[in-house]
Amino acid sequence: MSVHKDLIKHAANQNKTYQVFQELDQQRERYIEEAVELCKQGLPFSTDKINEVTNRMNKINLRFVPTMKFVTGEMVQDYVKSLTKQQ
Repeated sequence: MSVHKDLIKHAANQNKTYQVFQELDQQRERYIEEAVELCKQGLPFSTDKINEVTNRMNKINLRFVPTMKFVTGEMVQDYVKSLTKQQ
């Protein structure tokens, strides 16, 4: 019975960790959207908040999720340029 309880506890902890990861992922996406919008407007932007969250996500180290890439200003600019080419 003890093994069963340990497995339930482990699964609960894994689920909690995954929920934290999901919240961080949503926050990261919001920061990316903010940077993209600022870049579109020609305003200064930073990737610091994006990469801070990325670092926290990578420290969680979920085995089934690949390591998240850090975002550079150039990456944001390239993305915005690709959006304007599509229009």
